[in-house]
Amino acid sequence: MKFISWNVNGLRACMQKGFLDFFKEIDADIFCLQETKLQEGQIDLNLPGYHQYWNYAEKKGYSGTAIFTKEEPLQVTYGIGMEEHDHEGRVITAEYPEFYFVTVYVPNAQQELKRLDYRMQWEADFLAYLKKLEEKKPVIYAGDLNVAHQEIDLKNPKTNRGNAGFTDEERACFSKVLENGFIDTFRYFYPEQTGIYSWWSYRFQARAKNAGWRIDYFVVSQCLQDRLADAKIHTEVPGSDHCPIELDIQ
Repeated sequence: MKFISWNVNGLRACMQKGFLDFFKEIDADIFCLQETKLQEGQIDLNLPGYHQYWNYAEKKGYSGTAIFTKEEPLQVTYGIGMEEHDHEGRVITAEYPEFYFVTVYVPNAQQELKRLDYRMQWEADFLAYLKKLEEKKPVIYAGDLNVAHQEIDLKNPKTNRGNAGFTDEERACFSKVLENGFIDTFRYFYPEQTGIYSWWSYRFQARAKNAGWRIDYFVVSQCLQDRLADAKIHTEVPGSDHCPIELDIQ
């Protein structure tokens, strides 16, 4: 199976920059999006052969997620079932016979870390949600996790330490995910790989200089380890300030 995740930073804008070309060419079994920045009815996306599921933020032009899947899920749920977290369209869970697939757009700690406390609460509650799902069957989750875990996951770790996405607190939360029996699939295959990122600021010609961050992930339950075939980051694909990422599973 081939899975793709992409933070499109506004799907309507990304549509003007080749989204459908990539979508058709990659031919994923499951393709998920973050930061769609849409409300219901604002886009008519014709994707023959795919079932579409959308979670919209209540605030217009903000956040939002989607899953496009060839196989119809057994059931689909939106959010994590907690009132304080479920207004921003950040999570969709699709249940299949052998696994749960979750797409997530993790809240950004923001400038001056004004949302870091909320982010910490989110991290605890989201991990608890994943572990609850895992009691029934393995979990594959993907999306913009808004954290560079290790120093090799961003170009300039020293100058960014303590900034949103590279605080000790956020990095520790991701370490805790791994300690709880999940695998960062890209690092599973490429533990020492440097210079491969999934997001670049639109400022300072960051993408041209490859001054990026790896903040988009596929994370899976440990029990799926033997089925992992490959993980890729499609740095060559334009259309957003993030590039698509891929997971292949046998």
